Amino acid sequence: MSSRLKGKRIAILADNEGVEEIELKGPLQALKDAGASVEVLAPEEGEVQAFNHLDKGSRFTVDRKVTDASVDDYAALVLPGGVANPDNLRTDPEAVGFVREFFDNGKTVGAICHAPWTLIEAGVIDGRTLTSWPSLRTDIENAGGTWVDQEVHIENDLITSRKPDDLEIFCHEVVEAVAAD
Repeated sequence: MSSRLKGKRIAILADNEGVEEIELKGPLQALKDAGASVEVLAPEEGEVQAFNHLDKGSRFTVDRKVTDASVDDYAALVLPGGVANPDNLRTDPEAVGFVREFFDNGKTVGAICHAPWTLIEAGVIDGRTLTSWPSLRTDIENAGGTWVDQEVHIENDLITSRKPDDLEIFCHEVVEAVAAD
């Protein structure tokens, strides 16, 4: 275990009802391996149900409800994808506001796969370039963003990636960004 991120707290925001398991587990492990303290946040207490595409996977304990969390407590935010996770989060005003606050405070945000749906709802896409799962291209462009097809795209404090196959470079870039802060 590295100590590069020792003393840094990172939030991973997921909906209780469904998140792509590898997109939660990959960043969670990479950040912990780098020495960060990582908390899973969700709209409700209890657990987050992860999925491997459409099949139920592991369950992850919620460390804190998003309404009980403060952006000031975290160095960065990671938004995993899957279709259900960001689709549900974008209908939760507290989750959307929490995401927006990270941008308002200039903190690192990593979003993979379908996670930019939550960014769109938070109103932070306009004028930015990012990548995502390809089906979000029109949504991103309609929100004023520019979509690119890249494994990972970094623009200031926003790190985006397309899919689980890109997790290794996505996790690396998130760790590097937090280490540089």
